[in-house]
Amino acid sequence: MGDFRLLIGGGLEAGARSTDVIDPATEEAVASCPRASEEQLDRAVAAAREAFPDWSRRPIAERRAVLERVAAVVSEHAAELGRLLTREQGKPLRDAIGEAHGLAAFTRHFAAEELPVEVLDDGEKRRVEVHHRPLGVVAAIVPWNFPLVLLGFKLGPALIAGNTLVVKPAPTTPLSTLRVGELLRDVVPPGVVNVLADDGDLGPRISAHPDIQKVSFTGSTETGSKVMAGAAGSLKRLTLELGGNDAGLVLGDVDPKQVAPKILESAFRNCGQVCIALKRVYAHEDVYDELCEELAAGAKALRQGAGLDEDTQIGPLQNRRQFEKVKAMLEEARKRGKVIAGGSVSDGPGYFIEPTVVRDIDETARVVGEEQFGPLLPVLRFADAEEALERINRCDQGLGGSVWSRDEAKALELASRLEAGTVWINQHAALDPGIPFGGAKQSGMGVELGRRGLEEFTQLQVVNLAR
Repeated sequence: MGDFRLLIGGGLEAGARSTDVIDPATEEAVASCPRASEEQLDRAVAAAREAFPDWSRRPIAERRAVLERVAAVVSEHAAELGRLLTREQGKPLRDAIGEAHGLAAFTRHFAAEELPVEVLDDGEKRRVEVHHRPLGVVAAIVPWNFPLVLLGFKLGPALIAGNTLVVKPAPTTPLSTLRVGELLRDVVPPGVVNVLADDGDLGPRISAHPDIQKVSFTGSTETGSKVMAGAAGSLKRLTLELGGNDAGLVLGDVDPKQVAPKILESAFRNCGQVCIALKRVYAHEDVYDELCEELAAGAKALRQGAGLDEDTQIGPLQNRRQFEKVKAMLEEARKRGKVIAGGSVSDGPGYFIEPTVVRDIDETARVVGEEQFGPLLPVLRFADAEEALERINRCDQGLGGSVWSRDEAKALELASRLEAGTVWINQHAALDPGIPFGGAKQSGMGVELGRRGLEEFTQLQVVNLAR
């Protein structure tokens, strides 16, 4: 499969140790992966710190040109990166190649961004300017569900703002990110981007590291709270995009045949392993039965298999731990509700659970109250939209949500009261690099994407000149 190396200060090197990366479709080893030591982490941070003064002083046009070369080399190798991503993550190959192109597209977007000086006052007695200065060394901690595109949330804005970067992918999906690091070695100045893999042991050191000025973390709420605690000692800047248990509020005026395919696409994409997947559906009693029938029929028609198979629409869960968690939720859901599609669990090889729809269930079941992060979709009944809204908002997470209705005014009004960072109407999980994205409640802090997301990689500085 290849000889993978860490990228530290512009050089490729072996890890302090190596462990295998497992293909979730076969449970066989894909490749041996180098794992960094704390000493290698410290050297990567030192290299980023050393590269920062020159990189941050470069005109933004020069940084833009580097990012455009980054996007070009990623696009050129998208097929290779996609195949590698499918082997380690499990998703269908076309989706994995699309994700590699997504990294390139997000990088191009931020390459084109500007950080202009804002003049607040330019009068006879004073001139007041607002600047956005780079922070320094930024750590990007990337999860296993979308290793490449979520790197795109961080790499472009960090570098165009003038920061340098230390990237740490998830222990179970490091290979495609390490390959990106290898590709960037000849594109980015030494030390500006460093890429390390670990066994899940370097996170606390990164969070507490005195020479890292910001951590941009995407992952679970539980781990995000640990990152926040670790960062407290140095008061470093944080962006935390954490777990979500997104709800869809489906009103009684919809056509179930039209909305069901869109709901299924959001719920089961990447085997349900999407932070903003639609994870629980609240359907009005007028359309409940028909919507359940349409969702069940659609779920049964999905073709599940290994990501490298051309016909596969939904792959396996990514790792054994997640497989066992979702399997336990499914077993409880059988007792608390009615499984109307799917429900089968592979006895190996591979971490396969069929796309499953459960009806006649309530909030006391784990599959409703917790983020399942797998191919399980509970459908709950309601009679009154106000009551359903109150039930949805009881959740302590608030990443995204959606309202489905033919009545635009009613949908907008309900959306305004959903406690979520993003609310979609008649769609779910649509993302754009130009639109800010962040969570409410325990789904995170800070914002990614858009101009607001870019500014989170900067220090605001006011220059106040007396005349």
